[in-house]
Formats: sequence, C-alpha cells, structure tokens
Amino acid sequence: MPPGFLARPFATARLDVLPLRVAHADRMAAVLGDPALHAFIGGTPDTAEELRARYERLVAGSPDPAVSWCNWVLRPRDTELLAGTVQATVTEGGGHAEIAWVVGTAWQGRGLASEAATALVARLREGGVRTIVAHIHPGHHASAAVARSAGLSATARRQDGEVRWQLTDTP
Repeated sequence: MPPGFLARPFATARLDVLPLRVAHADRMAAVLGDPALHAFIGGTPDTAEELRARYERLVAGSPDPAVSWCNWVLRPRDTELLAGTVQATVTEGGGHAEIAWVVGTAWQGRGLASEAATALVARLREGGVRTIVAHIHPGHHASAAVARSAGLSATARRQDGEVRWQLTDTP
C-alpha cells in the first residue's frame, strides 16, 4: 500500500469524503451538537473548542507507529456543509481496521452513513486491509443496518456491551 493511501480523499455517488482537518472543528461541532447522537455511546457533544483539541490529536496521528488513524469528514456534493465523519484505526501491519461513522441528525435518513461506510470498507480493502471491525450498541438498529450494508456481519462477540461486527477476507 502506498504511503498515505488510506488518508487520501475519496468520493461516493453523493459525497466527497475529505481528510479531517483541525479547521473542520467549528462546522463539525454544529453537525455533531445534537445530544441524541450520544444516546448509544454516552457522554455529551463536544464544544467547538473541545472538538478542535480532539482533531489536533487525531490529525497529529497515533503515537504508536504501528497504528494509523484515518479520519474523514463527509461533504454532500450539493452543498458546502459537512454532514458527518467516518474513521478507521488501522493496525496489524495494515491488515486490520476498526471503523466507525456518525452522521449529523439533520442528515440522517438519507442513506449517507451507509454510502460512506460502504465506500470506506471498499477503500480499506483496496488498501489491503483484510479484517474490518465495527462495534455497535445492540439497540442501535440504524447503525447495525449501516454495518450490514457495508458488508459486515454481527458476531457473538461483545466488547464493552457492544456487538462486534466483522468482515474478514479469507486467504
């Protein structure tokens, strides 16, 4: 896999998927500001300042050279607004990725999360990632549908009360 391959922008039919920048924090704070987004993960929305500090850490990259943090924002092509994020933490020499997604409340119900997650999985597989995992709260049916549409299947494994969804290429 070429250096930086996974961090490059990519696109779907309706989205530009752009590498995360610290400058996205103010706009993303508005997108992610609905407390309802935390119903399954707990906590409260970050302020723009808190999100900026978090994005600074993410953009700087993992302190572990064996771990790659890949983060993107979602921008629907018909607007300059941002709609959400997708992320992947890639480990095991590039062979394993843990993924996640979030789409702001105003953008939900349009299939954007499924479109972005499916494209993310394709991007990871193109980059040589063989095992892709997501952890989803058992009551979060919308997120389970996103994982299913991206090709992941629920497993019997649980981590911190969440269901492990997985896609593994066999050799």
